[in-house]
Amino acid sequence: MDLAAVRTFVTAADAGRFQDAAAELAVTQQAVSKRIATLEKALGVRLFTRTARGVQLTIDGQAFLPHARELLRAEERAVASVRPGRRPLRVDVIGRRLAPAAVLGDFHRAHPEVELDVVTRFDAVAAIDAIRSGTIDASFRAVARPGQRLPDDIGVIRAFDEPIELLVGPAHEFAAAGAVRPAELVGHRIWMPGLVPGTEWGAYYDDLAAAFGLTIEVTGPDFGTKPLLDTIAGSRSLVTLVGKRTHLVWPADHGLRRIPVRNPTPVYPHSLVWHRNNSHPALAALRDHFSSGRRPEHSTAETWTPAWA
Repeated sequence: MDLAAVRTFVTAADAGRFQDAAAELAVTQQAVSKRIATLEKALGVRLFTRTARGVQLTIDGQAFLPHARELLRAEERAVASVRPGRRPLRVDVIGRRLAPAAVLGDFHRAHPEVELDVVTRFDAVAAIDAIRSGTIDASFRAVARPGQRLPDDIGVIRAFDEPIELLVGPAHEFAAAGAVRPAELVGHRIWMPGLVPGTEWGAYYDDLAAAFGLTIEVTGPDFGTKPLLDTIAGSRSLVTLVGKRTHLVWPADHGLRRIPVRNPTPVYPHSLVWHRNNSHPALAALRDHFSSGRRPEHSTAETWTPAWA
């Protein structure tokens, strides 16, 4: 529907005269009459009758008026939804149970005035494509993977490092350990069916396995978190690796243990990624919150990350 004609109809209905509506809309009276006639033709009804004092709504005009006002309000909402400074800041967090969602929650508590639209994209390639197309404003990702070069229009800062922990069941030999070293995991079956070749997290764990001689299995379909936790809880041999801030919930009788990995601690390098030409005013606050100065500095003897990170 022609919203200019709808706006003209509403203005004329409120003014009661086409001449006054023309003055308010900064158009000619002839333009007002033409728009109303076009709208009446499209609807197949008369909207106004002429009177000695101007125009008066017909019964059909009275019925159409509240819907016409709602059309104009919908137009305002549609424009506001994509106008920088008025629409929410759209941020990709990879997964809602993972660390980026948790730290974005920290940002929201520090900046409650910033309205957020939290979304998820599959991998770094999809996220960067969405950033460049304007679908999202920012993303938390591990960049860059081996052989990957970020486009020049993409900005990036290292946001935070997340320690990796071992998750074991109560019958596993590490269940009572206060911490384990990566070297102690050699020969143990680390099951991570959610790893996808070609993704940044797949590249990270491939390099982790190569660096310490670990065996990471991705056999079997990935049915999600619950079946993984059920299997680990009941196994004497299987373990898995999770980020320290990954939100996991399991039944009390599972008896799962999260064991720190130390000497060195593998850390997952989360970066904040955005488009350099993005003018959303809240993006600067997000970048400042996750500036490199907020990332704890560790010596290379304390932590491990892939060389590409």
